[in-house]
Amino acid sequence: MNTPLELRHLKTLVALRDTGSISRAAQLLSLTQSALSHQIKLLEDCYGTALFERKSQPVRFTVAGQRLLQLADGVLAQVQEAERDVIRFASGVAGELRIAVECHTCFDWLMPAMDAFRQRWPEVELDIVSGFHPDPVGLLHEGRADLAIVGDNEPDAGIAHLPLFSYEIVAMVHNQHPLAQREFLVAQDFVDATLITYPVPDEMLDVVRQVLRPAGLNARARRTTELTAAMLQLVASGRGIATLPLWAATPYLERGYVTPRRIGPDGLTGRLYASVPEASARQSYVQDFVAIMREQSFANLPGVNLMADKT
Repeated sequence: MNTPLELRHLKTLVALRDTGSISRAAQLLSLTQSALSHQIKLLEDCYGTALFERKSQPVRFTVAGQRLLQLADGVLAQVQEAERDVIRFASGVAGELRIAVECHTCFDWLMPAMDAFRQRWPEVELDIVSGFHPDPVGLLHEGRADLAIVGDNEPDAGIAHLPLFSYEIVAMVHNQHPLAQREFLVAQDFVDATLITYPVPDEMLDVVRQVLRPAGLNARARRTTELTAAMLQLVASGRGIATLPLWAATPYLERGYVTPRRIGPDGLTGRLYASVPEASARQSYVQDFVAIMREQSFANLPGVNLMADKT
């Protein structure tokens, strides 16, 4: 055996399993696709056998690959637990993370991430600041929250914006609507229809900020609702069109309630950040919570891509 098995190899195999493809595994690990492929090839050459089937989608592991995954699941969990214990011994970690959210659709992925975090950091009290907040960063300044999930990273003194992920936003139209025959929608399409949104300021609506305003347009008719299900029921009954993250609409799309359409020829992209006071941005449990949100969302939500962390 010429190449010793390392933790990075085990992390690569786990990422490949969790994401289902080499390209997404490379993105999760912040590697180029060629670098990840080369790493796997060296490991396969070392053992003299393939670890997964190259043409399967999602990836299917061979018996040898499954055995290494079994090892990875045990070893990586022990390594992570030991690292957290060392941090606790060194700093006596204990704390509180009060989370404020401005995104109506975030809870679908945020709650599982919180559950995973509680298992890793049981001594850190985790809670959601009650209700929807149009200015969650303001709560950070007031000391009423410790972390905010936001869609904007405008510079703000004393606040660090840690990138979570970008995601595709799609338009939802009635199945028999003329727009359902279009390849993609443009700004004028939202002007001529009733635009159904959450009851939030226009500054928080990507379709307004990125599509309508740059074109100098505005929807002639608007309607709001607090609930995603109610929004899609209105669309399904022909009352208007809506825009949602692809992940939030997928359960309804799978049942054929409405028809999704791309917004613009290149699609409409939204972004989410975890905003925290700069003084707490380097805390181990804060960094781990951000990592959990990134990794779980990337692995489980359709239309999601990771953003580079430039902090």
